[in-house]
Amino acid sequence: MKILKVALFLALGGLGAQAFADDSHSTADASKTAVESYTYGTTLDIKKIIAISDIPNECAPVPAQMTYEDSHGQRHILQYQVMGTGCSNG
Repeated sequence: MKILKVALFLALGGLGAQAFADDSHSTADASKTAVESYTYGTTLDIKKIIAISDIPNECAPVPAQMTYEDSHGQRHILQYQVMGTGCSNG
């Protein structure tokens, strides 16, 4: 009887884990946002900045990303080039 309970628990736990994994995968696909590349003259509609990536400690142009919402509430990810923070004069 005890073995039957353990087997039932493991079977239901395995099904629950599969269902949870499928839900998280479909949610991740739905929330993916395409990365847009900035070019000179790009018109930006930024209402709210959500996140800005860290700038690497290099002395060269490096890619950076900014996640923002526009005036319509749509989320965008913008990739652009910045100078790294590793340059020093001394």
